[in-house]
Amino acid sequence: MTTSQNPQAGAPIPPRATPPAPTRPEQATHPLRIAQTLLHLALLGTAGWAVLATFFSVLATGIGLVFVLGIGLVVLVGLIYAMFGLAWFETARVGGLYDLDVTQPTFAKRTRPTFGGWIRSLGRQLKDGGMWAALANFAISATLGALVIPLVQGFIWSIGMIINPASLGTGVFRWMFLLQDVTPTQGRLLGALGIVVTAAAVFGLILLHRTLSVALIGAQAREEKLAAEAQQATHQREGAVRAADVERTRIERDLHDGVQPRLVSVGMTLGLAQQKIDSDPEGAKALLAEAHTSTKAAITELRQLARGIHASVLDDRGLDAALSALAGRSHIPVTLDVRMEGAGQAGSQSTRVARAAESAVYFVIAECLTNAAKHSRANSVRVTVRVRSTANAEGPDTQVLWARVEDDGIGGAELQPGGGLDGITNRVRAAGGTIQIDSPAGGPTAVEVSVPCAF
Repeated sequence: MTTSQNPQAGAPIPPRATPPAPTRPEQATHPLRIAQTLLHLALLGTAGWAVLATFFSVLATGIGLVFVLGIGLVVLVGLIYAMFGLAWFETARVGGLYDLDVTQPTFAKRTRPTFGGWIRSLGRQLKDGGMWAALANFAISATLGALVIPLVQGFIWSIGMIINPASLGTGVFRWMFLLQDVTPTQGRLLGALGIVVTAAAVFGLILLHRTLSVALIGAQAREEKLAAEAQQATHQREGAVRAADVERTRIERDLHDGVQPRLVSVGMTLGLAQQKIDSDPEGAKALLAEAHTSTKAAITELRQLARGIHASVLDDRGLDAALSALAGRSHIPVTLDVRMEGAGQAGSQSTRVARAAESAVYFVIAECLTNAAKHSRANSVRVTVRVRSTANAEGPDTQVLWARVEDDGIGGAELQPGGGLDGITNRVRAAGGTIQIDSPAGGPTAVEVSVPCAF
């Protein structure tokens, strides 16, 4: 994790929240998936309604005991926790069965560390749509399971019919077909028909279970994903606004404290030279020389100020060349290690990443080098830049521009509002990236940044 030294450098900036990956259910027609779903439904058909009946019994008991010394309230509170546990189980079950990248539910947290805060958390939990969706899915799955069990029995008996047609007059088939005397050929035909019908019905229930489960449980994951994306967009917008505000403040400060006084001094010096040009030519020449020197210094400051706003070499020649120019102007020796090949594109040095990513990383490194020179008492700085790939469940891997700046200075950098590191932090956030700052007292300081990019 990289950084430059600056009393304005900061504590580690937590990375932005990563939105949940989208659901990736396998094909429901996969034999293993069919067998797993069938087993789930059979178990739920056997035990699911027993669990639900227990819940309803506890609910009725709790309501009935509410006025008996408040014992019913304790029972009802316990029921809320049991419902949450069942919802947690159902979410984990469906997520594991269909490979849904869902976030396990968490019980509503207290907003205040008081008894009233705990009661409010219970109320919020009762209003949690995700919990009720999971409970509804459990009840539906138990119902489908109760239907699957006799269908599986019918499937097995149908196989038995083909093997032993004489069994048609006994058991379930006698009740189903109301037949007493049939030929072995008719019995086998009825057995084959039973296999087809029961297998189709079981397969239809399996597909229905998958569809409903993904719709109910997966909907929560989609809502969380959208919420995370909205939060990320808000953070990027806030970062862009904050970065622009910090940059405007810096420009105003540099103009007010640097270039403006120097230009005022140049104007006054030229005025004095004009007054002495006839009476004291030599003195006027000295004043003109002083004004000339001050003018060149003002031009240099303006050039540096403009470079801090926009680095033209970055647009013209790319990040590698721009960083080489930065290192050449640094008062501290800088070791550059820049490799801009794209993933799977080794050797393609000319490849350019997104300009926004290049700009964000460039200004991070520029600020770090400036801070190292001014505040860190460092003897050397190392800059490492890479293009990396990160796994992305939504599709192809994501390319990120990663950079690390580390110096051997005294550390102790702190992020302060309006400071240099505050500016680069917001610039990185605006580009959708993350920044990590590590600067313990005594050093060293390191700043690490990752910004999404594209070729």
